[in-house]
Amino acid sequence: MNTRPVFHGSDIEKICEYYHLEKKDIVNFGANVNPLGLSENVKDAIASHLDLLSSYPDREYTSLRETISGYCGIPADFILPGNGSSELISLLIEARAPKRTLILGPTYSEYSRELSFSGSSQEYYHLKEEDDFQLDVEDLCHTLEAGGYDFLILCNPNNPTSSAILQEDMRQLLRFCKDSDIFVMIDETYVEFAPDISAVTAVPLTREFENLMVLRGVSKFFAAPGMRLGYGITGNQGFLRKMKEKQIPWSLNSIGAFAGELMLKDIDYIDRTRSLILSERDRLYQALSADPDYKAYHPYANFILLRILKQGVTSFDVFERCIKNGLMIRDCASFQCLDGEYIRFCIMMPEDNTRLLHQLRMQ
Repeated sequence: MNTRPVFHGSDIEKICEYYHLEKKDIVNFGANVNPLGLSENVKDAIASHLDLLSSYPDREYTSLRETISGYCGIPADFILPGNGSSELISLLIEARAPKRTLILGPTYSEYSRELSFSGSSQEYYHLKEEDDFQLDVEDLCHTLEAGGYDFLILCNPNNPTSSAILQEDMRQLLRFCKDSDIFVMIDETYVEFAPDISAVTAVPLTREFENLMVLRGVSKFFAAPGMRLGYGITGNQGFLRKMKEKQIPWSLNSIGAFAGELMLKDIDYIDRTRSLILSERDRLYQALSADPDYKAYHPYANFILLRILKQGVTSFDVFERCIKNGLMIRDCASFQCLDGEYIRFCIMMPEDNTRLLHQLRMQ
């Protein structure tokens, strides 16, 4: 009988219990969170403004929306703040009430979970390994046309492949979807890690296409998953009002709204993050691309996907060797549409990245 345990990306407590490890001794390469941690400026400001909890937040989140507007270069009335992207995914699906949904996979499982409550059918369009998980837009359009879909879900850059659809290809896809009455949800959780954000983000396209909503948050880039701050962007005012009507009042707490403004204005933190991630990601990608035991896929997010090429070595073998040395990577066996032996790891601090590189080379 195969009793090998199955772990997911956030299972660090379960993993520590299984291997008799202390959480404080683990470098978590599986969570995809900025290794710089929460900005010190934000920490200090939150600590000195705890009295905000004694008052309700502005129900319209006017100041926060203006800050997001400046950060994204989009009108404030295009923006709906929420309690993390998870709440917004749920609200969007509820408000849209799709009948047939196509999900670009392999990807984040929360989309499928929320769809399961909606009554929509759901199918996957598989990115192909032989194409290095890069999207063939024309083939996707043929699939959408033949399947009679009315809703398309994309993560861009995608988790776990770290591949991306560039803006011109996205414009072509959105134009097809508009003509076919297909609404498109794009999760841009990782877009701020892209080498050139402007080449990847679909936010400017919300001015052109009303069949589009882009979701972002502060969990990964700003290292604040516990803040539960996300925001949706769409130029479709009627749909935005429909989502807002379904949203619980004061969905985002006062501290979250206050801290969100500070995060998006912290230019020094943003620059330091991008400098660290871009340089270390390139170093690791180049090193592993030259290793015959792996195939590394060109990364746009703050993580790298590897396929294990060495015969007889499984993703669990590599995961277990790493965790026993205090390094937690992601065994990708649990991802749908990902056949073969794959691991994923995010970019951490340089000394930790070097330790991981050493372990990955110990085949």
